[in-house]
Amino acid sequence: MRLVVKYIFLCSLFLCTFYASGQSSRGIEDPTLWQDFTYDIGVVFGGVGHAYTRPLQWQANDFKRLGYVVGITGGMYLLDNEIQNEFQSHKDDVPEFILDYGWRSGSPQVMYSAQGIVYLTGLFTHNEKLRRTGVLLISSATATGFLQQLTKSLTGRARPGAGLGNHHFRPFGGSAAYRSFPSGHSVLTFTAAHSVAKQFDNAWVKAGIYTLGVIPGLSRIYEDAHWASDVLLSWALSYFMVEAIDLYLDRKYDQKYNQNDIARSKISLSLGGGGVGVAYTF
Repeated sequence: MRLVVKYIFLCSLFLCTFYASGQSSRGIEDPTLWQDFTYDIGVVFGGVGHAYTRPLQWQANDFKRLGYVVGITGGMYLLDNEIQNEFQSHKDDVPEFILDYGWRSGSPQVMYSAQGIVYLTGLFTHNEKLRRTGVLLISSATATGFLQQLTKSLTGRARPGAGLGNHHFRPFGGSAAYRSFPSGHSVLTFTAAHSVAKQFDNAWVKAGIYTLGVIPGLSRIYEDAHWASDVLLSWALSYFMVEAIDLYLDRKYDQKYNQNDIARSKISLSLGGGGVGVAYTF
């Protein structure tokens, strides 16, 4: 954990140094690579800040959605042991390459490398849409990554593999055995998946991207590294972070993929006599 925190801190310090000496490229007729780069770095930090302060602007419906997410996660929390046992009962049926993909794809090194490639491609080809996508990826991963690391330490929830049950917590436990909530692999991969899927219209393409985004979270349940409720709330955190930052980027860039789309992707939750319903519209 200390290594990850140091990594994030050093990256933040490096980026802040560039941002402090940068100049906005928006409104400049023919900006240089440096002007585009420093502008984008400023937007990355602005996006992270916007995501963290977005709850201050929430309306009644936003708090209602939060309540639904907390309620659904709480219900899953009560069933964590049963879900874990079910996953473990057929773990041997899961192909090894899927579990391996789930582990490798969720590492910060892989995620930030891939996101950096997307951004730099947009930067050097002067493609504002691709630059914006890269900024969305990097700022969303930074916001969710830092928050999940902080939450892991604060909650100190025991991992399933520790054999202590799903109700065992040791705040500031320090040991890796007490870093179950939330799931870092789930946060980073679903953040990337949602950021990329927003760029496409085709439902099948979106479905494929989201499938790649949820496999790491499911694989972590199979590996006894996280509870199902950890993974579910990690996905919800990623979704809302990306949505908040994407709204912020609407004010910072003139172009975006699917910019002619009127309807935005959204999650609808309903609670009725027949149970709880969740619908994703794109």
